[in-house]
Amino acid sequence: MNKYNPPRKSASLLERAGEIYDYIPAIRTGERQGNSSDTVPPEAQTRQVTPVTQQPVEAYDGPQVMIDRDKLQEAGFIVPDGPVTAIAEEFRIIKRQLLLAAKGSQKVAPVRHGERILICSAHPDEGKTFCALNLALSIAAEKDNEVLLVDADFAKPSILSSLGLEGSKGLMDALSDPQLPVESCIIHTDIPGLAILPAGDQTNADTEYLASSRTEQVLNRLTQNNPHRIVIFDSPPALSASLASVLATHVGQVVMVVKADETTETALRDALSLLGGCDHIQLLLNGTKFSPTGRRFGSYYGYGE
Repeated sequence: MNKYNPPRKSASLLERAGEIYDYIPAIRTGERQGNSSDTVPPEAQTRQVTPVTQQPVEAYDGPQVMIDRDKLQEAGFIVPDGPVTAIAEEFRIIKRQLLLAAKGSQKVAPVRHGERILICSAHPDEGKTFCALNLALSIAAEKDNEVLLVDADFAKPSILSSLGLEGSKGLMDALSDPQLPVESCIIHTDIPGLAILPAGDQTNADTEYLASSRTEQVLNRLTQNNPHRIVIFDSPPALSASLASVLATHVGQVVMVVKADETTETALRDALSLLGGCDHIQLLLNGTKFSPTGRRFGSYYGYGE
């Protein structure tokens, strides 16, 4: 059993994880630890930020692959247009904080590259892919955003198999072949707002390719013609592959998945130190079975267990 502090109050899974592991990053509001009034002028603290109005993007009308809804339900994923379940409600709360950081508001400036979100964990089998898929499915339901789910776990890709899809060219192919446009590797699904970018061919030089100057060019192409797109990267575990630390330098937000009663604080802090290339990191508590407030999301809609 881990030695951690119990959460002090009802909160989202992001906030509860931060309390348990005593990790409360200063994010979303741009706050700094300590007395920020000593370094930030008063007018800067109250300055409003006006969001940039984006032009609408034409909807994709090309070929689409079918996603088996029954397979999603059997695996415990959110089912598009399905019942409002506890997991669906939890990810509604989680995505709202991430979207605020990505897009900003009248009072909060957007995080640089906040539309790129890395989902990671310290070790395998702590639920990172499960959380990445559910977050993508939840964001796909947004009316003002669409999502591209990128399988960046090049050694052990699992996004396509989780969705019942066959392998194809992907991100690594686009990084290694300058003649291959990354847009041609994207798989569009019949779930409105959801597209997939597979991992692509395996290589022993995946970290070196990702650290090359071409990577930023490729990643920019994923959003330059679609300002409404959120890009989610399913990363390899931070303590299992060096790739995660390089990926962190290319994104604006990191969600570190911690598994209740399994992820140790030592492992977590080691993993966080490796992801220091990103300034905005949040913890997501996965696998918790107890709510001190008796939270029963989904029951209000008649679907609670």
